[in-house]
Amino acid sequence: MTTKANMPSFPVEFREMREEDLEQVICIEHEIFLFPWSIINFSDSIKSGYHCRVLVQPEGAGPNTDVVMGYGILMTGPGEAHVLTLGIGFTWQNLGLGGKMLQHLIELSRKHHAEFVLLDVRESNTGAASLYRRLGFKQIAIRKGYYPAMCEREDALVMKLEL
Repeated sequence: MTTKANMPSFPVEFREMREEDLEQVICIEHEIFLFPWSIINFSDSIKSGYHCRVLVQPEGAGPNTDVVMGYGILMTGPGEAHVLTLGIGFTWQNLGLGGKMLQHLIELSRKHHAEFVLLDVRESNTGAASLYRRLGFKQIAIRKGYYPAMCEREDALVMKLEL
């Protein structure tokens, strides 16, 4: 569980992801994932109208001065929401920011009248799966060979949060 001791002591805020954020987003993506999304995946998500959010540390008054610490993309449909991706930069991990981002996406899901939220997580990503369980997600299925891996493919745990 996150404690006050490891919560950031600096201001953070959520806002919509913009095209000009993509350079920072893709740097985080390549830093934390062995098989990252491409910049086109992120750009297409913005253009498709998905709920693309960044977690930023504001640095100044200008619109292009925010430091992107993390991001999340949520797709909503009738009665449901699906977290497509979520990442926190390596420098910013273990400060409770992944939980904050996920809670933000859960609130967006509620605002869009979702009855549940789905997400997939690599079976080997025990830290993320543990966070999701702490926030109330339950494993409902396994997608065999869903993720690319160094040797063949890796299974995904499908997790669901009832709202």
